[in-house]
Amino acid sequence: MALDVSERRIRILVAKAGLDGHDRGAKIIARALRDAGFEVIYTGLHQTPEMIAEAALQEDVDAVGLSILSGAHLTLFPDLLRLLRERGAEDVVLFGGGIMPPDDIQKLKQAGVKELFTPGASTQEIIEWVRQNVAPRA
Repeated sequence: MALDVSERRIRILVAKAGLDGHDRGAKIIARALRDAGFEVIYTGLHQTPEMIAEAALQEDVDAVGLSILSGAHLTLFPDLLRLLRERGAEDVVLFGGGIMPPDDIQKLKQAGVKELFTPGASTQEIIEWVRQNVAPRA
């Protein structure tokens, strides 16, 4: 029997891009999202934007949560957005977190990143944002 879209849980890919080896926060977010009822796939460390985009397509996710603490956010987020669009997955919601100056956050949102969370954001805040802004794709 086919699963009705209304019954399908939201699928989220949590990813760490680049040389950033700090994954504790990403793992905490992944676990919190899973415990809140979302399906979560965690890619692990040192992923390229190409690897993340490919995983998003293979896993048929509704959203990608990208964690960056390396300072490469102005490169990695736009690269991932471009790759998702090129592969026909422009409806995948891209959000993320890390340490970013407010001006950079505005640039990334203007480029198409839906939301960015900085240190101090609670897991509950992120969960609620996902519930309000991500829906299962058809």
